[in-house]
Parts: sequence; C-alpha cells; structure tokens
Amino acid sequence: MNPIPHPFAFPAFRAYFVARLTATLAQMAMVIVIGWQVYDIARGKLGMTPKEAAFQLGLVGVAQFLPLLLLTLVVGWVADRIDRRWIARAAVCLELCCALALMLLTWTDTINLPAIFVVAALLGVARAFAGPALQALAPNLVPPPVLPTAIAMSSIAWQAGAVFGPALGGLLYARSHALPYEMSALLFTASFIALMLIGRVRLPTLVADSPWRQMIDGLRYVRHNRLVLGAISLDLFAVLLGGATAMLPIYARDILHVGAQGLGELRAAPAVGAVLTALWFSWRPLKHNVGAKLLVGVAVFGAATVVFGFSRSMPLSLAMLTLLGAADMLSVYVRQSLIQIYTPDAMRGRVGAVSTLFVSGSNELGEAESGFLAAAIGPVPAVVAGGVGAIAVAILWARWFPELRNAYTFDPPASLEDVPIKETVT
Repeated sequence: MNPIPHPFAFPAFRAYFVARLTATLAQMAMVIVIGWQVYDIARGKLGMTPKEAAFQLGLVGVAQFLPLLLLTLVVGWVADRIDRRWIARAAVCLELCCALALMLLTWTDTINLPAIFVVAALLGVARAFAGPALQALAPNLVPPPVLPTAIAMSSIAWQAGAVFGPALGGLLYARSHALPYEMSALLFTASFIALMLIGRVRLPTLVADSPWRQMIDGLRYVRHNRLVLGAISLDLFAVLLGGATAMLPIYARDILHVGAQGLGELRAAPAVGAVLTALWFSWRPLKHNVGAKLLVGVAVFGAATVVFGFSRSMPLSLAMLTLLGAADMLSVYVRQSLIQIYTPDAMRGRVGAVSTLFVSGSNELGEAESGFLAAAIGPVPAVVAGGVGAIAVAILWARWFPELRNAYTFDPPASLEDVPIKETVT
C-alpha cells in the first residue's frame, strides 16, 4: 500500500496554505484592534459605562453577521457556479480596502463608531463570500485520502494567524494606532498573490435548474443529512452560548487590568491551544470514535469557559483560554472533516455557505449575544452562563443526533447519492 502523501506535496495546496495564513493574520490583527477601539471610544470619548460599552461591542457583532445572514444562499450558489479562486481573490481585495480605510481614518484621527460599524459590515460581506469559496476549494486541491490532514493543515493556517494576529495587532497598536492596519494591508496583498498562484480547478457540473432552486438545494441537503445537520448546528449553539472571546476587551480593561497588550495575549491564547491540537492531528489524525470525541470536545469547551468567567488571575485565564481553544480545534477538525467528506463536490459551495452562516452565527452573532447579555446582567455572569449552556448543548446533541454520536471514522459513505439532490458530479 502506498503511503498517503502530505498536503504540502501539492503546490496548489501550499499556495492555499500561505493565502489563508496571511489573510487570517491580517483579519485577526484588525479584529482585535477594532474591538479595542470600539470599547475605548465608547468608554473614553463618549463616556459610556462598561455595560453601555459592552452593548457597542454587541453591535459590532451584528454588523458583521447581517451580511452573512442575508447573502448565505447567494454566496453558496456563486461558489458552485463561478471559479472559487476568483471569489476568494475578490474577497481578499475587499478586505484590503477595509484595512486601508481604517488606516486612513486612524491616521487622520477621524475614527468613530459609525465608520467602524460600516467597515465591520463590509468585512462581513467579504467573509460571506470567502468562507464557502475557500471551504469548497480545499478539497479540489488534494486527493480524497489526503483531505482530513489537509483540513488539519488548513486549520493550522487559520489558528496560527489567530495566535500571532491579535498579539501583533496589540503590540503594533501600542506603538502606533495605524500600524496594525498598515500591516494588515500588506498581508492581504500577500494573500492575494498566493491565491493567484493556484492553478485552475474543475468546477462541478450542475443539472439545469433555476438559480433559486439550486440555492435551496443546499439547505435541503443539510436538512436531510442528519450527520451534517448535527455537526453544523452543534457548533452554532455551543459557540453561540460560549462566546467568551467577545468579552475579552472588558476582561482586559476592567477585570484583569492588563491593557491593550494583555488583550492581545488573551485573544491569542485560544489559538495557541488550537494550533497545538491541529499540529497533533496533522501528525496523528483521529481514526476512531470521531463523533463521540467531538461531543466531549464541546463539553470541555464549555467547562473551560465557566472557569475563565470566574477567573481573576491572568495565568489561570490564559490557561483556560488555551484549553478552550484546544477543545474548539477538536470540534472544528471533526466537524469540517465530516461535512467535507459527506458532501458531494457539486454541493460543497452551497453546503459551505450554510456552514459559514452557522459558524459565523456562532462567532459574530455570539459576540452580539454576549455583548447584549453582558449589558443586561454583567460580563462575568454572561460568560459563565454561556459556558454552562455549551455543556448542556453537548449533552442534548448526543441524544438528539445519534448519527453524530455514532460516527466512528472519517471513512466516506458508500454513496453520496442516498440524499436526493439535483446535481450530478462529474
């Protein structure tokens, strides 16, 4: 039996890895600075209370989530009809424009909350198109046996960006407020160049049908495939309830008192755990009891969130955030592998759009929920309640989705045609 090659053996995947790494570094550097600027402007220039400023953080989450909600069906259909490389390239160009806009506003000291909300919405549009396109593109770059390892490597690229991006953003912001946006602009440019190096990939062939019917088919496929539905919805509700990262500006400034640099360290901690876990999976991929391990990972994620919520110690907070990130990486690794393997290529754009909506719902909408809940009951009770909710979700999903609990390996099903769809894969 020939050994399975590493994803880096394929030049197109190497370019994909570089593109995702540089884009994520830029995104995360911007996100951490945007959150800090929103909270700092609200508390400083506008004189808001911590609860009122937390509400503004929630609005940033809404601004990023609404484009994803409104565009989900369209972007999935586009990812199955148009060259996925060009969709990703266009999205990176839009993010580059956002970085340049924030750089100029910061340079001229005209940065304000409405401008940040507009840019956040545009970033949401870019992510809405980039998410399904990149998810659907990765399986086209490597053979099926390499896909689980490729997903782990893709996650490493994302998580490595999430580790160093916030730390760099915080450190650069401490030196010059515009510097993180300057760095992000350069990184988005590098990401675009890497995407240009990916050669042409084959698009799936779709049976002739109306665009609206083709869009709905993605939702129908997710609804009928209970394993895919369970995997996607588990992430939505677990992270929606356990969104501690949205509260990090509050913890950094008013609870742990560690400032902007400490905020970068807090924001990087989950990604440290995630990178270490992804590196382990790239070396020793999961082979057995993958569904059960997914559910355990979500429960650990919730427990770590609870401990972080009560913590007043910076070392303990960093440790819990690192554990939280490791558990989340386990969830991402299993969930994305199952979704990609159990979805035909002709459906990956639309199913990826639904997955992106759910993932972003758990992130951006989770940030909004956490901000609004913190405004109502305070940040600590909001974080703790969210962690308890994530544990409850893991228990409920184990009962409601036995297909997920009983998923034993990543071996693809004998046929992907058991679920009625309107496409033929060529």
